[in-house]
Amino acid sequence: MVEQEHVVLLTLSREETTNLKDGVNFITKSDNEKYVVFKNPDDGEVKASRNKCKHQGGTFIKDIEEEPESCVMKCTKHGWKLDAKTMRYVNPPDSFIQEQLVAEIDDQERLSLVELRPPQPWQYNSRVPQPLEEGEVKFTYLTHACMEINFNGTIMFTDPWLTGPAFARGWWLLHEPPADWLDRLEKADFIYISHLHSDHLSYPTLELLTKRNPNIPIYVGDTAMPVFVKLKDSGVILNNINVLRFGLWHEINEDLRFMIMMDGVHPDMDTCLLVDYKGHLILNTVDCTNPNGGRLPHGVDIMLSDFAGGASGFPMTFSGGKYTETWKKQFIKRERNKLLYYKTQVIRDVAPRVYCPFAGYFVEAHPSDKYIKTTNTKNDPAALNQMISKYSPEIRTWTPQPGAVLDLQKVIQGDEYFITPPPPGTKVFKESWNFEKYLDEINSTVDEEIFAYPEWISVYYNWCGFHSYNLVIRMIETDDNFDAIEGGYDFLVDFEGTTPIYPTERPARVHNYLEMKNRIGVHRQTVLHGMFWDNLYIGFNNRISRKPDTFHYRFWNHMQILLPRDPPDWKKFLEEKKSTEAPRKDVWKPDPALIQGKSITANTSSDSIHTTDSSSFPSHSSASSVMHNLKWIVPAVGAAALAIGLAIWILE
Repeated sequence: MVEQEHVVLLTLSREETTNLKDGVNFITKSDNEKYVVFKNPDDGEVKASRNKCKHQGGTFIKDIEEEPESCVMKCTKHGWKLDAKTMRYVNPPDSFIQEQLVAEIDDQERLSLVELRPPQPWQYNSRVPQPLEEGEVKFTYLTHACMEINFNGTIMFTDPWLTGPAFARGWWLLHEPPADWLDRLEKADFIYISHLHSDHLSYPTLELLTKRNPNIPIYVGDTAMPVFVKLKDSGVILNNINVLRFGLWHEINEDLRFMIMMDGVHPDMDTCLLVDYKGHLILNTVDCTNPNGGRLPHGVDIMLSDFAGGASGFPMTFSGGKYTETWKKQFIKRERNKLLYYKTQVIRDVAPRVYCPFAGYFVEAHPSDKYIKTTNTKNDPAALNQMISKYSPEIRTWTPQPGAVLDLQKVIQGDEYFITPPPPGTKVFKESWNFEKYLDEINSTVDEEIFAYPEWISVYYNWCGFHSYNLVIRMIETDDNFDAIEGGYDFLVDFEGTTPIYPTERPARVHNYLEMKNRIGVHRQTVLHGMFWDNLYIGFNNRISRKPDTFHYRFWNHMQILLPRDPPDWKKFLEEKKSTEAPRKDVWKPDPALIQGKSITANTSSDSIHTTDSSSFPSHSSASSVMHNLKWIVPAVGAAALAIGLAIWILE
């Protein structure tokens, strides 16, 4: 039986212990040995933790913006703030708790910091690696986060996004998957899907799969927000979905087993995967920010992870205040470098035989998103692999191309040519995406009759269930170019009370304010189907201004994973409005020709795609006049917009 470890990380001398000051103490022994010790001035009680931010492993320093006696520290990476007295994060507010170390003082009055390490799940029933034959285990890269792994005839697929867009219309595949991808996918023995984001859970892909084989076993983790929470609404039929508990081996056959593990930052949603074939370990951390809370197996055979960055609207879609083009460019460059460093550290800690960067091969291909494509630079996988080769030459790397194959036994025996390149003539990059098919589907929701009645706003936001928070949002429906459009809604929602209210002007009290311009098609699709707000935010389908410039964790966490699982009952709503002959908005559905936006329609190859700055947002007074010019006072508000996603965790 594997016992819990009791590891002494640091012991201070009696003098060092005595010299600890009241409040926050920073102790650094080496780059990997950094600690925070808080000594309570009232009773001398000591609390301690590693000096390591929960987000991406940054280091805390004294927050000079706080009062001198404050116990709040600030992360040097993304500005997250931790109160050392309570060991709770205060930025983002109402969010996380820091894992504490045990502070022990011995009979010689020396302080020791002790870490209790529970046994890790892969240590149970661990297996000695068995010999393999060449060709016995083969990895074939298809695209993005989709890998086909053949274990001596048993075929596994990961995260099959192989056709269509992700996040409504914001993400498109960079790589062209092999032409026979659907033939290969339908023959899979099982599929692992890491989480519900649409670049991993692709309903367009699964729709094609189910027409051929709806009975393929699909495995997902037991996340608080179920991966397939929107399956019924998608219309896709899958007959063999299996939800697995975290950290337990699931056996496929006597040679092959796997376990799903949760993310330390997004445990409600993100998962990662550990596969064991004859004792050989394969680790796929996918999009996890802090996979398995940072506790990962050492010396695995293959490690796969994301690398690119850019999976968020921040800061590209933000305007006003500091969000100038120069600031954005500098921020993005700095953040990509930080991500490269962080990934390099994790990879070096895991020490795999081979590392492969994947789950980052997407492009903002639609012409209306040219500004995002130009601004949202991403990490180069080859550059990351070069860094690894430079600092950890014992780790071999693979920059994948569609159709390329890695042979695990060739890796183990040190074969220089462990990768078979794609077949001659294989197309690497996509050149067309069938935009019209998917945009027509999205924009068809604009004509849904529920939007003729302004009361949809109150019905929707009451359904959302978010309240009792001092936040006012303004939602503005626009064309694809984020310009005002006739027939679009423009309204305010105030969440301070136990029930949202919908004022015609911003309240006089001090309050937090978010202003969001949303592409009308994506916005109404989100409302109609009760979708999470990811499509708007991560899909670059809105533009945002906020005062003060603060990330509201409670709000975004709610809109990302805490919305009700079933959409609003719009059928009942529409029947009630018609039966009472409720008044309709004069103009509620724009001319389809105007939705694309004038500049996009006129020249889709233009280099000057319009972007929004703070001056282009309608004034608060104009919003008020729009409201008052209606034949009724709008008793409701809203629509779903903005979505938080991984990168909304980045706090300036």
